[in-house]
Amino acid sequence: MTAAVVIDNRRADLVRVAARLFRERGFDGTTTRDIADAVGMRSGSPFYHFKSKQEILAAVMEEGLVAGLPAAEAIAAGTLAPRAKFQALVRAHLEIVLGEGHDFIPVLLYDWRRLTPELRERVQVLRDRYDQLWQDVVNELSAAGLLKSDSAVARLLLMGAVNYTVLWYKPGQGSGLDQIAAEAVAMFLGPEA
Repeated sequence: MTAAVVIDNRRADLVRVAARLFRERGFDGTTTRDIADAVGMRSGSPFYHFKSKQEILAAVMEEGLVAGLPAAEAIAAGTLAPRAKFQALVRAHLEIVLGEGHDFIPVLLYDWRRLTPELRERVQVLRDRYDQLWQDVVNELSAAGLLKSDSAVARLLLMGAVNYTVLWYKPGQGSGLDQIAAEAVAMFLGPEA
């Protein structure tokens, strides 16, 4: 293994562990020492990879968005009917938010305001790309007569409802992600004709 691979692996470990700790304890409740300890590093070692705890937070958020973009892009560009496309997008988003080891987007949702304006701007570029994919699907739903509005507010309301699952979903208890996606689509669009 080359030194560059080891450095990249250590950085990836820091981001993964930081995401879990930020999700469990919150940004303010997690120290850089906590993150370093969890990956078996000395307390100052994360600063070899990141300038600050804020940069670790931004990297966590970017990781979640980068992980979610390929599936969302494929769905949005696909040839599914608008309703099926929306359900696939909701299901993919649920996986990114609730899937095993996917702590990145919940951190983005609840610690967004902890970023400095400069880091927020950097993450916003990816967030805008993701939001635009959702907007494109909302526009298709509206054009097909399945949704009464194609506004940004409609998109935000839809995404907000799906994102809220992070507060109540328990893996292995109750509905699975497929069922939640199907019920969300039925709630937003009504029963399938």
